[in-house]
Amino acid sequence: MPNRGFMLAAIVLILDQISKYWVLEVIHLPDIGGIEVWPFFRLTFVGNVGVSMGMLQAGSDLARWLLTFATAAIALAVGWWLAREKHPVDVAALGLVLGGALGNIIDRARFGYVVDFLHFFWGEYSFWVFNLADAAITLGVVLLLARALFARPTEMGKSDA
Repeated sequence: MPNRGFMLAAIVLILDQISKYWVLEVIHLPDIGGIEVWPFFRLTFVGNVGVSMGMLQAGSDLARWLLTFATAAIALAVGWWLAREKHPVDVAALGLVLGGALGNIIDRARFGYVVDFLHFFWGEYSFWVFNLADAAITLGVVLLLARALFARPTEMGKSDA
């Protein structure tokens, strides 16, 4: 039976790339800049050359490719972990992280930046602009952390002795 985490990663990757295609090729968000959707949410195009939330900006082609290869190495490690993982929560979490990472790697290789467009805000408070891949990675990491923090030792594969 195929690993469900890899199937989840594929679903996340496909949905992420479809959403980015829609933003770039259907509504042409880079040309119009932004679309108000609700009073607390808009579609705002950002070509993110950094990592999460714009940190570690890759200001040159060398930095871009180093960041791409570093991210790919992390994705390979996540895939290796996922192939060996048995706990369903960890399998789902790793699938989310892997699918999101692959989506952002594809962007960085194709465009030189990650396509971000989901922008939540509240009054004067603006949150980071992100994409579906970022949301999947964040949810996966939160699931892994929650299980690591709150699982009983026997659930984490440790003995009671």
